[in-house]
Amino acid sequence: MKKIMIASDIHGSAYYCRKLLERFKDEQADMLVLLGDILYHGPRNDLPKEYAPKEVIAMLNPLKNKIMCVRGNCDTEVDQMVLDFNVLCEQACIYINDKRLVLVHGHKLDDKNMPALCEGDYLVCGHTHIPKCEVREEYTYINPGSVSIPKEGSANSYMILEDKFYWKNLDGEIYMTK
Repeated sequence: MKKIMIASDIHGSAYYCRKLLERFKDEQADMLVLLGDILYHGPRNDLPKEYAPKEVIAMLNPLKNKIMCVRGNCDTEVDQMVLDFNVLCEQACIYINDKRLVLVHGHKLDDKNMPALCEGDYLVCGHTHIPKCEVREEYTYINPGSVSIPKEGSANSYMILEDKFYWKNLDGEIYMTK
């Protein structure tokens, strides 16, 4: 059984990237799925704590063989020039522990502009910075929240998929399961 960590919206914060990677090591996850917005904070967000994209690059590149990433609205071709893993894929699909996860950032494809889904799939989005799990008629919509810029009073967070989904804050405390 594989264990994967799912996170989104680092937005260039060396501080929160460091904390996330400490959790990745402690969790002993097999893979890190990043749902976009890796290096840039975007014009709508304030600078996150310790905004240092070059430090984020240096932390993530050594893990290139353990990272799967989809493109966020703040990710560009220049980001791909400095990151050693693919950051420009608009969507991906992975099968983990008998679950089909359709991965998108959520700014183009989301629960209103649906990618191709099958009954029982999980639509895994970032972008909103709000953790969520909603079982819909034919699929489940889930969002890990944001590593660096959480919104609506949510925690700086990530998800773990092992036997089920666990939403955790960056101290590793579980606050929601599915």
